[in-house]
Amino acid sequence: MTVSAIFSRRAVYGATLALCAAGLYQFPTAKADPYSLPIASSGPVKTDTVSPATLSAQQLAKQVGYAQFTAPDWRVGPVRHMVMFRYTKEATTAQRAEVSGRFLHLVQDSRRADGKPVVVSIETGFQNSGEGADAGLQQAFLVTFRSEGDRNYYVGKPVVTDVAFIDPAHEAFKEFAAPYLEKIVVFDYPVAAVVTPEGTGAKTKKTHKTR
Repeated sequence: MTVSAIFSRRAVYGATLALCAAGLYQFPTAKADPYSLPIASSGPVKTDTVSPATLSAQQLAKQVGYAQFTAPDWRVGPVRHMVMFRYTKEATTAQRAEVSGRFLHLVQDSRRADGKPVVVSIETGFQNSGEGADAGLQQAFLVTFRSEGDRNYYVGKPVVTDVAFIDPAHEAFKEFAAPYLEKIVVFDYPVAAVVTPEGTGAKTKKTHKTR
């Protein structure tokens, strides 16, 4: 058995256990391998307008070229990609678990043509804040990348439109998940500084490099 196969089974099993613990999923008596299921034909969630941030990113991508914009060494430094979901009312617990499991599995599936991984890590959790500012969102994912170039390759559309510079695994996930999602919120940021307590003061560490 290959290392990838072992990882795949552990990732799926761990994600399913987490969903069970949260009360959002129950083990079925029999179920096919979720990663052998067909991709849904519906397209990704669409918005009516293009945001200024998207336009700015598209202009930068065209200015420097897709090859550089999606290169692993483009703007090296940790980047966080925060994604929050609100599922449709029609989405069953099994379908929600399927979406969650496939998202987590992108840490293994998202790779460049040479086989190198794009994602450093993915974590997920369910909304449990009592502040009342969750906007009805139910589940969040935090994806970490080594560079903006890796993030750009992973995100792909609508910024990058040439399939040669887009992560096919992430595109397939977006197509699969779209029918089950009512709302998506995405917020990305390059980690500019990390502050941690040290003694009676605080320590600030700059982490992101630009060029």
